[in-house]
Amino acid sequence: MTKLDCNVTSCMHNADNCCCKRNIVVEGQAANKSCDTCCGSFNENKDNSFTNLFKSPESKLEVECEAENCIYNTAKKCTAERVGITGMGASKAVETECSTFRAK
Repeated sequence: MTKLDCNVTSCMHNADNCCCKRNIVVEGQAANKSCDTCCGSFNENKDNSFTNLFKSPESKLEVECEAENCIYNTAKKCTAERVGITGMGASKAVETECSTFRAK
């Protein structure tokens, strides 16, 4: 499992810079740099109206990776020890990115 640090506080799955999902998907199949990636699991928390009542924040989770050109992608799974997802104020997935992405 990967340690996740997510600063996308506008996502409904974010709590305490962690994710309340058990896994996430990093998109960007043809990515050559981190800004070409995004968190495909992002869902905007409009007006901060969503409160997660059922799941607790996960600091370690599975990361499915579609960024074929990333050195951490092994058979569509992220092998990095730590993954950073950034996108302060994002209102859609394309405004987020995997800051851990490194091109092969």
